[in-house]
Amino acid sequence: MKKKKVVLVIAVTIAFVVLSLYAEQKHKQPTAPADAVVNQHSEELVAQGRQIFRFDTFGDQDFWGGALQLHKALEGAQHGGVGPGVSPATALAVGLKVDQDALPQALLRQIKAGQVNLNDPAVTLALLQLNAVVGVTGFFNPDDTLKSVGIQCAFCHSTVDNAFAPGIGHRLDGWANRDLNVGAIVALSPNLQPFADLLGVDQNTVRTVLNSWGPGRFDAELPLDGKAFRPDGKSGSVLIPPAFGLAGVNLHTWTGWGSVPYWNAFVAILEMHGKGTFFDPRLDDAAKFPIAAKAGEGHVHNSEDLVTGKLSALQFYQLAIAAPAPPRGSFDKAAARRGKKLFDGTARCSTCHTQPLTTEPGWDMHTAAEVCIDDFQASRAPDDRYRTSPLNGLWTHTKGGFYHDGRFATLPDVVNHYDSCFSLGLAGQEKSDLVEYLKSLPNDGHHEHADHD
Repeated sequence: MKKKKVVLVIAVTIAFVVLSLYAEQKHKQPTAPADAVVNQHSEELVAQGRQIFRFDTFGDQDFWGGALQLHKALEGAQHGGVGPGVSPATALAVGLKVDQDALPQALLRQIKAGQVNLNDPAVTLALLQLNAVVGVTGFFNPDDTLKSVGIQCAFCHSTVDNAFAPGIGHRLDGWANRDLNVGAIVALSPNLQPFADLLGVDQNTVRTVLNSWGPGRFDAELPLDGKAFRPDGKSGSVLIPPAFGLAGVNLHTWTGWGSVPYWNAFVAILEMHGKGTFFDPRLDDAAKFPIAAKAGEGHVHNSEDLVTGKLSALQFYQLAIAAPAPPRGSFDKAAARRGKKLFDGTARCSTCHTQPLTTEPGWDMHTAAEVCIDDFQASRAPDDRYRTSPLNGLWTHTKGGFYHDGRFATLPDVVNHYDSCFSLGLAGQEKSDLVEYLKSLPNDGHHEHADHD
């Protein structure tokens, strides 16, 4: 009997060794030539897309600097511009972020020691020369005076982890910058006449509208339909959405419109005012999009196209940005497990928020009536519907509220809304458990990840 056990142990050991050697050998097998090409191509696209996302202006400096003269407001009268200028302290206050990794170590030490005057616009110019202001590029003359300024995708869709100081840290691409006051920044421009001409109003009215947006908000439809305010008098702007976790998701804005490459082209040309080609005959609808139809915004052709050739790499990079996992200790794990059962069951959340995408595969759109809200923003889009927004990484963009316009201040408010809308009859503890589950996404049932600031 003892001999049989020894033989069995030896056999099992040999089998284990053989399987291990097979697995190791399989792992070491050379990559097929075609696979190697695909791997190399994917790496190149990610690298190119990251560079485009972070640093490419698509030539829009001719608009922001050349037409609006925003750079003059940044540098201030003391440095050849106009007004008081924009100091780092002011820039951080309106939500601009600084890339810690673009700063020399000596400068970081000086900032830490309080040896850098963060109230001096000259320091902002120095940061622009270092290409350290996230989403903003300064273009300088040979004498180091600021010639123009342009913006990138990262302007709205990146932030930093605050590793060095509030507003200064390592880049977090794809995160919605809910601190960024886009309207207040643009309103600094000495010449808003291009917007005034497009909208058929005066510059003061343009500034009033821009300053009505507030942090973390933007109105992409304003230059299409001119609807600056809702019927209730509130701003027509919406919250900046995240640009991560979009792989497998069909539509990529609050109200649909199109996929990643569509929206990248739309924003790069119609919003950022880059140079390229954009086609969407839906904008010829003069009743729905009077300003766009009159200006021919659905048929844009520039002799110099600085956008189209970059759309593939830009899309590839954005789809590669995964939704970040929640910080350690940021949710109650036991409650989240109970919440998941509710999410998939009684609360009926997964009916639309299908896992693991947390939105519907396919055409993920619903009428306003289906989700028990008004249709103001939906009516400004071609399909008159709202998208089922993905929920992964929800914890990163709680600032400013929830839904497209932040109408619900907290996650409990969202849960209460759906409880009422669908007559779910959820108990207080069930609602609380659902909130904990939402805070845990993306969640595979057992993980918690590193802390984030």
